[in-house]
Amino acid sequence: MNPFFKYLGALALLGLSSMAHAFDLQQLSDQLAKPSVIHGSFIQEKHLRALPQPLVSKGTFVLAKDHGLLWLLKTPLQQDYRISAQGIARRDANGWQLLPNKSAGAEQNRLFLAVLQGDSSGLQRDFELSLSGDAQNWKLTLIPRSLLLKQVFNQINITGSELVHSIELLETQGDSTLLRMQDSTSTQPLSDAEQHDFAE
Repeated sequence: MNPFFKYLGALALLGLSSMAHAFDLQQLSDQLAKPSVIHGSFIQEKHLRALPQPLVSKGTFVLAKDHGLLWLLKTPLQQDYRISAQGIARRDANGWQLLPNKSAGAEQNRLFLAVLQGDSSGLQRDFELSLSGDAQNWKLTLIPRSLLLKQVFNQINITGSELVHSIELLETQGDSTLLRMQDSTSTQPLSDAEQHDFAE
């Protein structure tokens, strides 16, 4: 092979590898933090060791940068949740009711919000983070640091491009949860009803 082409090939490979390594946690955080509002639907599969088939639930979500997350479960039952800095609230006939701040559940929801909002500094307090891929196709692996989280999770895998596509929670007891975010869009502003839900 002509040495010049060999040299060009080596340069191209170097360029590709440096491009692959150029995408870091700060860039991922910036990318995920860009949209003010994200609407989408989700499918959640809960795999329990005791059951041959996963428990599947479906619904829609609204993530608003300055407010939090509306998690609207449609099947197998209808139930609305709001996750914000104040905690987790569930909607009943009287409006939104704040749920007790149970340690593991509260940690999981704080984590969930941090993941979707691209808060890598928040995640780095509790996890060892390992990022692979590029801006259009990345995978983030979280290994728990804190004793509390180590009791619950072995590992968390998150994939995405401009937005988060999937979150997989691998639990210490052998159970796992796979959450797939679908039809996500950052082009719709909050509706009046959604603004009201966050303001209550």
